[in-house]
Amino acid sequence: MSTAPRIDIDPAAFWADPYPMLAKLRKEAPIAFVPQLGSTLLASRDDISISEKQIDVFSSHQPAGLMNRLMGHNMMRKDGEAHQIERRAMFPTVSPKTVKAHWTALFQAHADRILDCVESGRIDFMRDFALPFSGECLKSITGLTNIGFGDMDAWSQGMIEGIANYGGDPEVEARCHAATSGIDAAIDDILPVMRKHPDQSILGVLLASGMPMERVRANVKLAISGGQNEPRKAIAGTVWALLSHPDQLDLVRKGEVTWLAAFEEYARWISPIGMSPRRIAKPWSIRDVSFETDERVFLMFGSANRDEKHFERADQFDVRRDTAKSVAFGAGPHFCAGAFASRAMIADVALPTVFSRAKQLEIADDEPVRIGGWAFRGLQNLPVTWLH
Repeated sequence: MSTAPRIDIDPAAFWADPYPMLAKLRKEAPIAFVPQLGSTLLASRDDISISEKQIDVFSSHQPAGLMNRLMGHNMMRKDGEAHQIERRAMFPTVSPKTVKAHWTALFQAHADRILDCVESGRIDFMRDFALPFSGECLKSITGLTNIGFGDMDAWSQGMIEGIANYGGDPEVEARCHAATSGIDAAIDDILPVMRKHPDQSILGVLLASGMPMERVRANVKLAISGGQNEPRKAIAGTVWALLSHPDQLDLVRKGEVTWLAAFEEYARWISPIGMSPRRIAKPWSIRDVSFETDERVFLMFGSANRDEKHFERADQFDVRRDTAKSVAFGAGPHFCAGAFASRAMIADVALPTVFSRAKQLEIADDEPVRIGGWAFRGLQNLPVTWLH
């Protein structure tokens, strides 16, 4: 265990709203051991930005970690050349060129089809658009077009909850196992078609690369764990943030601020991925804190993105903000491989399409908007009044 000061948290309160405690850590103990999480937390942006690049110390290779145990050993839990080999194999699917030339038009078709089916009136925007849109896009990208978007969402949620299950809840772990079993069955079902008719999907390019099947499965599961949950929450969250700040929505509608800037600011303000774990690979010190080999450290991205040293009025949503120092997609060699696809889904398609097609879109006042999570954070619902 590190020599960092011990700071206790209330896990329920931290899940409901981690930002007050994270602000306290940044001020009083930017490196702190939290016994309720069994880990040392790095809360300042500077420490996180530097440490994330030091893979010889802050290693993503975690043989005993929850992700490896529950989902298989994917590229996110590898460093150096082992990581780069698998990242390069997936790149043909998620490269900026492929996203622009192939996926964006397909994303647009999904958005239009789903919105055509949304009836005017009181809806849950999360359930009726963000969830199915994210799921349909991810079906296309992964190659698992033989399933429903509801399965994709349930599997993603099951894995996300499983790899954040630091309390060891057996029911949460069981749901995660059910999710990974479902994905394996879907892969097995579509393999004969994919081998006969390879495409530009993740499954297609990984199979074409000659990657061993065990690693193919692990990386498809990785894509699903993050590729559904985070975009779903970011789409609904950015819509909510803009509706809650009509003056800023007006700036975007007028073209004074881009949809991408609005999305990037939301991802800074309420980071869908609030934490990334690391394993200390060798004895190390940061200032007066010493770390021991094999202890677990959490890089708190959600805290870094509200660091007062880098962001004025950090707790406020402001689409005019310079978000260049945001680490919402990571900051080192593990920078999110799907970042270009996510930006296309959300900023190029979802946001402009939703706001252009809605004659009226307002937050409903009959149900509160619920937000939760600290490792993975975002809206749980978004009640709105929608008129075509």
